[in-house]
Amino acid sequence: MASEAPPFWWEKPDWRAFALSPLSAIYAAVAGRRLRRAPREKIPAPVLCVGNFTVGGTGKTPVAIALAGQARDMGFSPGILSRGHGGGFSSPHIVDPHHDAAKHVGDEPLLLAEHAPVAVSANRAAGARLLLEGYGCDFLIMDDGFQSARIHIDYALMVVDGRYGLGNGRVIPGGPLRARVVDQLVYTHALLRMGEGSAADTIVRQAARAGKPVFDARSRSRDPGRFAGRRFLAFAGIGHPDKFFDSVSGTGATVAQSRPFPDHHFYAADELEELLTTAQAGGLELVTTAKDAVRLRHGAASPDFLQRLNVLEIETVFDQKLAPARIIRETVESWKLRRLAG
Repeated sequence: MASEAPPFWWEKPDWRAFALSPLSAIYAAVAGRRLRRAPREKIPAPVLCVGNFTVGGTGKTPVAIALAGQARDMGFSPGILSRGHGGGFSSPHIVDPHHDAAKHVGDEPLLLAEHAPVAVSANRAAGARLLLEGYGCDFLIMDDGFQSARIHIDYALMVVDGRYGLGNGRVIPGGPLRARVVDQLVYTHALLRMGEGSAADTIVRQAARAGKPVFDARSRSRDPGRFAGRRFLAFAGIGHPDKFFDSVSGTGATVAQSRPFPDHHFYAADELEELLTTAQAGGLELVTTAKDAVRLRHGAASPDFLQRLNVLEIETVFDQKLAPARIIRETVESWKLRRLAG
């Protein structure tokens, strides 16, 4: 489970959630006020935000990659905005996927940079200007930042996991919500339910009642045949590692052992040695996620470890095939209306 997301956040509300209710109420009030009153600089290009209601992994990064590809197919030059690892860049930095380290820019920006120029900065407006003026981008995708960005969002696509939904439905610190659902829905344009499960049914009904479109998508392996019939020790440092373990099994492989680590975990040399020794003792191969792999390539992993490592690459597939084009198109239409309104 993610280091910032305690396990009880994803369970039925218990005494911990109730005990934290006063703090959750304060957090919710501040977050709601920030959403309502935040100055939103208008950027001279369409801005699509791929966000989520909660802390924790919902699969936003593959969604952003899929939408960048769709925008490119429609004739745009997309650029991606990210806060990066800890928001450490006060001035914008364009990610170099070949030389930047995950500890400095973040693992998700490194993955995104393989598909479009990525500007990492706590100041997303400055990042947007750099992408538009310096890299010829004419369509911006903001990875996260729905609750805190200071730029105008033309289309907010909120991603929710079908298996975990909104967890216990409580606001931080009593639960995973970043603000009350009603406050977030006001600024939401559409909902994207990722994967199977009924945990997201409540928010889907709320979105539908509010007149928001609801799309469905799932993650799939790009090369499932490569893994079928093989036996693995699977490890992952993502928001919900069990989803990754299920994805490996879904290729026809056997997950003989699994090792979850905290989200965005940076592996120490002794941890990697233990993983390799355990796998070899059990006659298993090693497999991890693409996010973990970018951290390992710029971290403590030896060339021998990386050579032995298998990476399960996934992609987002929309159930409604025309949904990505609709999302891009409606983002552009919203931007055009914004321009006309001045």
